[in-house]
Amino acid sequence: MTGTVGRRRRPSTFAPLTPISPRARVTFGIAFFVLFFAAWSVATWGGFVKPLFLADPLKTFAAGWRLFVEFGFAGDVAVTISRVVGGFVIAALLAVPLGIAMGAFKPIEAFFEPFVSFARYLPASAFIPLLILWLGVDEAQKLAVIFIGAFFQIVLMIAVLIGETRRDLVEAAYTLGAGSRGIVLRVMLPYAAPQIAETLRLVLGWAWTYVIVAELIGADSGIGHMIMDSQRFLDTGQMIFGIFLIGAIGLVTDLGFRAVNRLLFPWQLGR
Repeated sequence: MTGTVGRRRRPSTFAPLTPISPRARVTFGIAFFVLFFAAWSVATWGGFVKPLFLADPLKTFAAGWRLFVEFGFAGDVAVTISRVVGGFVIAALLAVPLGIAMGAFKPIEAFFEPFVSFARYLPASAFIPLLILWLGVDEAQKLAVIFIGAFFQIVLMIAVLIGETRRDLVEAAYTLGAGSRGIVLRVMLPYAAPQIAETLRLVLGWAWTYVIVAELIGADSGIGHMIMDSQRFLDTGQMIFGIFLIGAIGLVTDLGFRAVNRLLFPWQLGR
């Protein structure tokens, strides 16, 4: 009995916050998709859902193949990706500096925070009729929808991250003779940089939602435009394929963002 005193019991795989190996993570992720496609197959091929409402997996991917081979769908995919990247980059380039300034300097925060907090609750889709009136139905309108949807979220989230910089680090920098500029650039920004990168990764996912909404109205190209055209012909296979393709592109983008973050901030791997 004395040999067991003080012995720490090894936590199980499903204990809170217990890390798992990369191999186990991949296995669990693949297992979900296997179960998902199995349930989808049973629901469609088993006759539980009519084909009018939900195409089966084979018809869905066959419809996707036809889109690329017969209708040049690759061009629509490229257009949508360019819209997401363009709108997101513009929003990030303007929002990140403003968020840093708001988090570091309380007068700037007091000036901008009420409006930013108000504006971030405004749905970007509600601006589409106005943006069509102001900018037409060209690319500027699509980029503006993404910008509105991403900008205010990024500003507020980064301001919070910068404002959470440990006070003892700031005081130490003051003691060593650093000025306001040095504290922001050499203390606050390096401290919050990994979380800022993670915030941008998350908001990039939201940008995909905004671009599809923008393409559903007043667009003649893009994945959203294809989904609307398929709805007119009740082609659920094409609609589902378009939705899946958005998810697949988003997943690849997300994994790429994570890989870059791990390279830039290796000390965050254990968080």
